[in-house]
Amino acid sequence: MRTSFRAPQARNLLVSTATIGTAYYVYQQNKRLDLIPLMNLGVQAQCASVAYQKPSQDRVDQCHKDMMDFIGKRRNMAPLMIRLSWHDAGTYDAKDGSGGPRACMRFDGGEAAHGANAGLQIARDLVAPLKEKYQDFSNADFWSLAAICAIKVMGGPDISWRAGRPDSASGKDSVPDGRLPDATQGCPHLRSVFHRMGFSDQEIVALSGAHAVGMCHGDRSGFIGPWTTTALDFDNAFFVNLTQMKWHKTKQANGLEVYVTEDQPGIIMLPTDMALMTDEKMVCWVELYAKDKQRWFNDFSSAFAKL
Repeated sequence: MRTSFRAPQARNLLVSTATIGTAYYVYQQNKRLDLIPLMNLGVQAQCASVAYQKPSQDRVDQCHKDMMDFIGKRRNMAPLMIRLSWHDAGTYDAKDGSGGPRACMRFDGGEAAHGANAGLQIARDLVAPLKEKYQDFSNADFWSLAAICAIKVMGGPDISWRAGRPDSASGKDSVPDGRLPDATQGCPHLRSVFHRMGFSDQEIVALSGAHAVGMCHGDRSGFIGPWTTTALDFDNAFFVNLTQMKWHKTKQANGLEVYVTEDQPGIIMLPTDMALMTDEKMVCWVELYAKDKQRWFNDFSSAFAKL
């Protein structure tokens, strides 16, 4: 995921991405397993989309292989790929079907200009050379596939995936700014954002674990620093750090509040991260995932595929 904030409105979470649907293909060591039904999520994302014939499974397999190789040789770009896909999908509203993965950010203005998406042109430019080879893929599909490959390259779990996300026809399909999380807030805000998309409290915590990778950049989110010392390893270090280190509040030079620890100078936690530790319905999952990486992998995979 973020994986994951807007400055001055760019304080949004780096979590993870993927898409809505009723069936997904699972990749295990770059091989296709059986098509498995997951769930019926009801209304899917709606927009004035470009006509799209989704690629064949053979074509998907080829793109997946090339994407793994492409990101594997550029590992430092992997966290940004998660953020790109998550920000594309994380605007979804289950009530009216608006938002969701449809690559609106490729147009000037609209979602591309939202504070939460500062710096994501870098991500789009990074994958552009490979996208030229796969012009039959929608941008939304391509970005989503890039995210699951990025997670795997960094040692994360296999993520269920399917093709079939049509691109929006223009920037006019952009949703209003403000649908992505604001890292200065607490759990009520997180619930308002993720419950809107149909996620449970457990899934909010599971997706938050993508903060194990990447870091905050002052010119993008306003916050500065990584969550872990292993920012290119997709593991449960975010939860371990939250539960095992002593954190105290401080302010950055720009006035934004963050949490720091003397146990590992240089890493940070955001207000939304620390809020997970004070909410009785969420802290139990933080503690579980800190102890059981495989359980987190399982729950994260399901939540990411649902997103």
